[in-house]
Amino acid sequence: MYKLRLILLTGLFALLTACCNKQKNNDETATSNNKETYRLFPQGKMINNSYFNGTAWLQMLVTDKENFDLTIGNLTFEPGVRNNWHSHPGGQILLCTKGKGYYQEKGKPIQLLKVGDVIQILPDIVHWHGAAPDSEFEHIAITTQSHKGSVVWLEPVADEDYNSYNK
Repeated sequence: MYKLRLILLTGLFALLTACCNKQKNNDETATSNNKETYRLFPQGKMINNSYFNGTAWLQMLVTDKENFDLTIGNLTFEPGVRNNWHSHPGGQILLCTKGKGYYQEKGKPIQLLKVGDVIQILPDIVHWHGAAPDSEFEHIAITTQSHKGSVVWLEPVADEDYNSYNK
């Protein structure tokens, strides 16, 4: 039993070391090439609608609403790009994975978002999110309780509001 545990732990350590080395190599390659950056998930397709003030991309990761009652997508925003004010009847969760971004609920100050931040947005809360002016930004968007309905899009975020972030 002890030998089996030792073999399993050794194998797990080797696997984790290989993954970490691959990540390190990808980061080094991305830095040295300066043309490609490491992405946890694919960037996806450019979003072509009027709900964003610039270039953003979306890669849907989970779309089976019937079985999971949610959708999951990877969103990438160019620096300074944000979406319109909007709400989700079933709520939303944002998992920040790259760069710096902003999040704001109607009537509240802007929050700075960094890698590792998790934002829990309750149902029907009017909000917006996007990239900080000096950074590309990526997050995983989990739209929960899909059976309650689709996103409700509202007006664009005014530049004055976007630029009101207090450091």
